[in-house]
Amino acid sequence: MKPRISMITLGVCNLDAAIEFYEKGLGFPRMESPPEVAFFTLNGTWLGLYGREALAEDATVSPEGSGFESFTLAHNVHSEKEVDEVVSQAVGAGATLVKEPRKVFWGGYSGYFKDLDGHLWEVAYNPLFWVGPTDENA
Repeated sequence: MKPRISMITLGVCNLDAAIEFYEKGLGFPRMESPPEVAFFTLNGTWLGLYGREALAEDATVSPEGSGFESFTLAHNVHSEKEVDEVVSQAVGAGATLVKEPRKVFWGGYSGYFKDLDGHLWEVAYNPLFWVGPTDENA
């Protein structure tokens, strides 16, 4: 298997609210899609939004869950200032601030927010290297 993540799909409780958060609040470019799902083009991958119950049914698992779900989504940026800006933009769009941006033990700078459905996002600047699909498209 060639290692890659081509799409991340988040199960959401209110599809319309989630679309507004990602499209208008964060500025993610939305693709054409059927009304029961939304897709956004990211640099090198896609983000999908689908009803939580329907996504759980498709995977044949229970939709119940709370607290930390064992993963975070990360958005890497080019500066500490950009971390502050992205976290502020997300909170302004309705996200919940989880951790104020600050210097972190690994030498970088990061903060965390939760989207409208509690999905945990880290926004980070790492001065040692840039982690992203391509530097010129970031």
